[in-house]
Amino acid sequence: MTASAGIRVLVVEDDPVAADAHALYVGRVPGFTVAGVAHSRAEAYRVLERTPVELILLDLYLPDGHGLQLLRSLRAAGHSADVIAVTSARDLAVVREGVSLGVVQYVLKPFTFATLRDRLDRYAEFRTAAGEASGQDEVDRALATLRTPQPATLPKGLSAPTLEAVTRTLRDADGGLTAAEAGTAVGISRITARRYLEHLVTEGRAARSPQYGQVGRPELQYRWLRSGR
Repeated sequence: MTASAGIRVLVVEDDPVAADAHALYVGRVPGFTVAGVAHSRAEAYRVLERTPVELILLDLYLPDGHGLQLLRSLRAAGHSADVIAVTSARDLAVVREGVSLGVVQYVLKPFTFATLRDRLDRYAEFRTAAGEASGQDEVDRALATLRTPQPATLPKGLSAPTLEAVTRTLRDADGGLTAAEAGTAVGISRITARRYLEHLVTEGRAARSPQYGQVGRPELQYRWLRSGR
């Protein structure tokens, strides 16, 4: 199956908010279709028994066991779907075991839509490779498609260190922040802070809503989407 025919994806994530976000992200990438969403090992197994998929977006920490336990069971039952692990796990022993079971990519939480889109695009490119390799170099290039992520580019005028500072400030705020409050906390202007906050909204990592005061126009308040990403 090629990317143009639609790569069917099962999202496995115990947090309902995060699961919805991951499914939304997948649906925004051309060539990919969400075939189902599961919140546990047992539910994922039931979905896979009746729904064919090419790719599983798999959280490793599930309420009824580790994600790799699910993957071992699937391999024993003959399921050959590839896996992208979406997890906060940084244990390299777990990473090695996952690779041996067919995990083709790891996406560490927290991540942006651009990060996941890059991984999915690379996976789609890897799947379209066909025919016989002419030599070692061609094999290496095919594997490098999966293993060498492109750095996510920021909109013009935004810097990674400032984005990280704004992200951390918003994530730590109880009840959200206005652009003015975020700017004061980070040490930048309200207008600059708003550009970074709007970027986080566009990436699906924050939400905004009007905050009504006593007089004048309402201010926009931004809050971090606490989905575990």
